[in-house]
Amino acid sequence: MKTAFAVIGANWGDEGKGLAVDARASALIQNGHAVTVVRSNGGAQAGHSVVCPNHGRHVFHHIGAGTLAGAATHLSQFFVAHPMMLADELSRIQSLGAPRPPMTIDPRAPITSPWDMAINQALEIARGDKKHGSTGLGFGETIERMEKGPALVAQDLYTRGLAEKLDTIRRDWLPLRKAQLGLIADDSPLGAVLSGTEDAQAVFLRDCEAFVSAVELFADGDLAGDETIVFEGAQGLQLDMNFGRMPHVTRSRTGLANMIRIAKECGITSIHTSYMTRAYATRHGAGPLPHEADTPNALPWLTMEDRTNAPNPWQGTLRLAPLDLDALNRAINADLQEQTWSDISIDPHIGITCLDQINEAAPLIAGGQTLHFTAKDIPLAIGKHVGLKVAMQSWGDCRNKVIMSEN
Repeated sequence: MKTAFAVIGANWGDEGKGLAVDARASALIQNGHAVTVVRSNGGAQAGHSVVCPNHGRHVFHHIGAGTLAGAATHLSQFFVAHPMMLADELSRIQSLGAPRPPMTIDPRAPITSPWDMAINQALEIARGDKKHGSTGLGFGETIERMEKGPALVAQDLYTRGLAEKLDTIRRDWLPLRKAQLGLIADDSPLGAVLSGTEDAQAVFLRDCEAFVSAVELFADGDLAGDETIVFEGAQGLQLDMNFGRMPHVTRSRTGLANMIRIAKECGITSIHTSYMTRAYATRHGAGPLPHEADTPNALPWLTMEDRTNAPNPWQGTLRLAPLDLDALNRAINADLQEQTWSDISIDPHIGITCLDQINEAAPLIAGGQTLHFTAKDIPLAIGKHVGLKVAMQSWGDCRNKVIMSEN
């Protein structure tokens, strides 16, 4: 039996997936495993924070959150790669004193172009107060182009025909997509890129050269040789394109679906799955958040400092609420039920982060009632309601504050 591990956000993202991946990778490496973290969905819009005793703090976007623990990174066929962002992240990791991580990418992985990013930002600006909650990095527009226009995949970055493919996107797809959306370059602060000048293409080609020098092609099906795989999910189940509430979703499968497809390709037979949640709920971006607090001061039981989710023009300010256990239960059960057809064995459990931020009895919503629990009692309450063992708890922002119990 070949077992992999998985970290999945059970809410709207920001559940502590970076910490969980770092802790899991570190524990495996300390036990003699070679570890590869596989990004199984999303793209560079993810922000997975890791605080490491030896290397300080880093927010991972492109690179696996097990890097500071010594893990390699693989970008799967379901990860949208962003050459414009990778070089900067590699530089920041090396500035922390960490070695440059080994990185591979499946040849089928979609690639974000500068025009995908510009269209995304211009469209979100045009929506005004009806924003969808985009991060502005072109993820959804990349998927749109891949489905309905000229494809650009990782394999293309390593061939001589890249410039011609970019010409096709710029000359054919860009004006078509602008017309579909009613975007006028002259009316947008992103007009220079939206007008289709060649300057953006020249810069992007240099970004692609840097990407190729840092990342090797490697098929998903060749994974899980001698190394142990840790799947790193992005966003959360409440944002899943098939489960979340439209239009405030990501164009991605945020749970087990992609992981199982990769597992089948590379011969993994079981996945030890951590469904992550904070001890409370958060949402960074537009869309419904049940029981949302009007202000942080409305949550006197919570002492929180979030250095990852800074206010920004695309997502606004991080929003907070008591954790709704019924919503959590529905999301996890929906993800598990969808995979009952698979012959991959799933061993699910709960991971809870930010317990150290609960300074007095905190509310949990269950069955329409509000019940209050101290930090030490929250794991038992969540596990009992969801019907899964709580096998990971964090009482701080670093791996040495994480308690894991597998049995």
